[in-house]
Amino acid sequence: MKILYESSKIKTAGGTADWIRRAVLSWLAAVTLETLVNPVSLAGVEGLAEVSPGRIAAVMAAVFAALWLLSRRTNTGRWERWAIAGVFAALTARSLAASFTWPFLTACVLVLAVLVVYARRGWDGRGVRVRPVAEDRRFALLAAAGAVVYFLFVSVWTVCRVRSFSTPTYDFGIFAQMFHSMKTTGLPITTVERDGALSHFAVHVSPIYYLLLPFYCLVPEPETLQVLQAAVLASAVIPLWKLGRLHGLNPPVRCLLCGALLLYPAYAGGTSYDIHENAFLTPLILWLFYGLDRKSGWITAVAAVLTLMVKEDAAVYGAVIALWLLVKTLARREGKWGLVAGSALLAGSLLWFLGVTGYLARSGDGVMTYRYSNFIYDGSGSLLSVVKAVLILPMKAVYECVDPEKLEFIALTLLPLLGLPLVTRRYERYILLIPYVLVNLMSDYQYQHSIFFQYTYGSTACLFYLTAVNAADLRAEKRQIAALGAAVCVAAGCFGAQVVPKAVKYPGYCVKYAGYYDELRRLLAQIPEDASAAATTYYTTYLSGRETLYDVRYASKEHLLECEYIVLSVTDEKSYKAYGGFEGLTDLLEREGYQLIDGYEGKMEIYRRA
Repeated sequence: MKILYESSKIKTAGGTADWIRRAVLSWLAAVTLETLVNPVSLAGVEGLAEVSPGRIAAVMAAVFAALWLLSRRTNTGRWERWAIAGVFAALTARSLAASFTWPFLTACVLVLAVLVVYARRGWDGRGVRVRPVAEDRRFALLAAAGAVVYFLFVSVWTVCRVRSFSTPTYDFGIFAQMFHSMKTTGLPITTVERDGALSHFAVHVSPIYYLLLPFYCLVPEPETLQVLQAAVLASAVIPLWKLGRLHGLNPPVRCLLCGALLLYPAYAGGTSYDIHENAFLTPLILWLFYGLDRKSGWITAVAAVLTLMVKEDAAVYGAVIALWLLVKTLARREGKWGLVAGSALLAGSLLWFLGVTGYLARSGDGVMTYRYSNFIYDGSGSLLSVVKAVLILPMKAVYECVDPEKLEFIALTLLPLLGLPLVTRRYERYILLIPYVLVNLMSDYQYQHSIFFQYTYGSTACLFYLTAVNAADLRAEKRQIAALGAAVCVAAGCFGAQVVPKAVKYPGYCVKYAGYYDELRRLLAQIPEDASAAATTYYTTYLSGRETLYDVRYASKEHLLECEYIVLSVTDEKSYKAYGGFEGLTDLLEREGYQLIDGYEGKMEIYRRA
């Protein structure tokens, strides 16, 4: 493997890094000039509509041509690097003048600091070490024990959510009914999700769920799904351990790396909203990285296909990883493997994304682009508008990423890794931060920047891969242990402060109110499994093992009154707004011939159609 360097004295072989550098400088120069000529506010989307993409493209092309001609006569690498930092400083000053906030200023200073380091020292073009090291059974067993403890912790937490009637219709009630349908008919049909019989794949295309179906069939209960999710997440220790070994991390360092994952607040925290297909992303993407770095065609292919099966937007991770691999391979001249694998992965990801989004647009609910309403400025409702917005006004992305409500999320996802994903001079690795920025920080959908929802699992895989390879670059084992040891300590502190208090309350509920929950289950058991039913949100999970089930709050009046049994929470006023409150609905039911057959005073009432 050739070792390539970029400096003011030595030209890079092949020049790929030169082309990338000039493209970045040309783009920044064009964007900065547009911002100076046409200053716009970064708040809202109105400013995006005032920016001229055509003018930016023309200036970028002119600057790139000038840089290329100049480079034909002299080595321009060093001053081009400084020019990138200088142009970004000018862009920062203009953007802060238009839309100043302290978090925005801090983010700009941090980006500028990275660019200054790049300007002074250049890109680290040395070949990357990929060399397995010896195993140590003791540390492997310690990592496995940690995974088992994690599995038990998450299982107890999430199963107790089910047992304490704490899982709402959206989303666990949907998945509970979907798996019942998959077991009985083979199809992912639900009635509770969209008030009528509909394939869940018309909302999210997630065939990966079929991998869990055989295990669910052995114990067809909602609690099984929670245990299976815990097992999927715990399994990520296997590819992470193998990646660490492949990149030369000794067993103690790998053990710390796995410990950091298991204590990572967002990793257990993401289960607080019950099972979701996203949980597959972390282990599968780590397997994908392992296959690529090991240059194993079959591991790469299997991991890539399974990753795409997780969800329609999983193609984003495949495309970003493919882009990183192609840039890395071209810049470092690493041979044909990266070009072939990267091209295949990129093509497969794009084709899958276009296929499933087209299917959702024609036959389903469409792609949920409303989550990026802070970037979609042209009324198109297309995710391409988000890409276009970032290209013509990149500081808008920086501004949105450090919105004050996202600062806690940034702290809880980067500090437990000691910032290691950011510490590198192999700048092509920053491409792998795109999922973290795009999925978790750019969106104004509040749940995507919370450690207690499932949207972190894909970016977590990328962050931990970056942690592993950047730690490997530290070379000295003492430095690696110090860095990852400190990360584990920070992660443990955040885990204890943020995750544990949220998790332990559900087992506490199950112990403290055991008699009450047993009585609720006894009352609900009166409803035959073959009877149609409607219920308020926290009772749908228990009733999910039937063909027809509706949520009272979202069911049409027609569907509600078709049900044989209706279960109402006395205190859930939100579910009864359409009927003028709880008494309004119960009066309607009595007029329609329903009779109150049982209940728990002040808590629950069960009605049956006469």
